[in-house]
Amino acid sequence: MNSDSLLPALEAISRDRPDRVLRLRGMVQSAEGAEEALEVLIFRGFSSCTTHPTDFDPDRTVLPDGATIQTAELLRGPLNPQQEELLIGPLPPEQLSKAERWI
Repeated sequence: MNSDSLLPALEAISRDRPDRVLRLRGMVQSAEGAEEALEVLIFRGFSSCTTHPTDFDPDRTVLPDGATIQTAELLRGPLNPQQEELLIGPLPPEQLSKAERWI
């Protein structure tokens, strides 16, 4: 499953789990050819890229061109950055593409 098809599946699962936040981490190649860190948060059915600009159109992917998702972490939501509670991960994001894995 590629990143563009994985994201909508993870968003759909998160709609039913308002007590969870999914953090995806990966890499994206910059215009200059260097690799940059990528972070996406998914909460209540919506994705937001925290490291790169996000388009205002909800029908467009938040992933920049050339992005690859490498790991996923499931956190207790809503997210409190000063006191994050990691529930699962890091692990390959495909392992959280089934709702029953979202403990």
